Amino acid sequence: MSSFRRPFSMILIASCIAVVPWGPGLLAEETPPETPPQTPPQSPPAPAETPPPITVVSGAKNYLNLSLDALLAAGGSTEPDVEQLQVGGHDPNQRGFTVQGVELVLDGAVDPYFRGQANIVTLITPDGETRIELEEAYATTTSLPHDLQVKVGQFLTEFGRINPTHPHTWDFVDVPLVSGRMFGPDGLRSAGVRASWLMPLPFYSDLLVAVQNASGETLTAFGGVEGDVYFGRELLPNEVSAAEDLLYVPRYEASFDVSDTQSILVGTSWAFGPNATGDDGQTRIGGLDLFWKWKSARANKGFPFVKVQAEGLARHYEAAETATLPAAVFDDHGTYAQVVWGVKPMWTVGARYDDVGGDIGDDPTDPRFLPRRRASLEGTWYPTEYTKLRAQYSFDDRTSLDDAHSVWLQLEFLLGAHAAHKF
Repeated sequence: MSSFRRPFSMILIASCIAVVPWGPGLLAEETPPETPPQTPPQSPPAPAETPPPITVVSGAKNYLNLSLDALLAAGGSTEPDVEQLQVGGHDPNQRGFTVQGVELVLDGAVDPYFRGQANIVTLITPDGETRIELEEAYATTTSLPHDLQVKVGQFLTEFGRINPTHPHTWDFVDVPLVSGRMFGPDGLRSAGVRASWLMPLPFYSDLLVAVQNASGETLTAFGGVEGDVYFGRELLPNEVSAAEDLLYVPRYEASFDVSDTQSILVGTSWAFGPNATGDDGQTRIGGLDLFWKWKSARANKGFPFVKVQAEGLARHYEAAETATLPAAVFDDHGTYAQVVWGVKPMWTVGARYDDVGGDIGDDPTDPRFLPRRRASLEGTWYPTEYTKLRAQYSFDDRTSLDDAHSVWLQLEFLLGAHAAHKF
């Protein structure tokens, strides 16, 4: 994550900006459709019902859509070191107030063959430092044959359901414990290429394979950052000298309509790559995920609905022999399950349970690997399609550490709108 000790600003040439009205956006994102789009992933997306409010135009063609999404949190915990309690880089990280993220999104058609998107996020650390990160910047093809699509650039790896998503789409204030444990506070993302194939089957069936760099702050379970300590071992330089020095992430997902009011999506993901404990260091992570949704046949603005989501991940970490430690294998795992009930238009309530455990390595005091459990309850109100207010209570049961009770309030406000999010 890059750091800059200067304000974050952007100037747009006023003569190129057109202001356009916008209709419902955020509520539709929070309640995805019952089945994923059946069009090939490479096809240009259908236009939204109404365009975003700020669009840079040239003649009749839109080249750049802009949106800005801010997440702010306030609250506290019985654990004074909130950074040790939370596992995600966008989680509330201190008692009092937290700027979880201010995200600027730029996207649009590049030409008849590509679309482009960039996500630039600004954070404020507990010590008041402003950090700016280029979270994603990629191009995707729009006209490849045989239902193929290619994505190139810096992007969130499509592993499971939570990792490829941005914080404003989450159903809770913070990320599940297993995500932080397996992928680190910034999630699994890197520069690379991803190919996908929408298979010619009578149901939605998508096969994806990504190849990305395997080192850096966002690759903690793999190459990581030189000098960091992982499972009690200091990480070494990890440079790409052969194909086996890269990260490989295949994923398959399928969706079915169970009935006129119910749908289900199941997926499996894998990640294979080197770790930086030595020449023989290797990491493998596997995951299964499930999403089920019911929506009333008499739904009003998508409500009422019930959706259930769950993921389970397991990691096999082969640490190489070092000058002071023998070769070793560490296995750990984690799961979460959550349910969200859309009680009536603009109101939801939800519950989530997290459980992580497994080997803790040679440093039994490292909080990143201690077994722990968390139970959370949340309630969310959408005053309009541009704002969201959420309250959450969480109880943490941590091995060798005191239990913790936390209460968080969250505000989201939106200028513009993101594209429709994945089912």
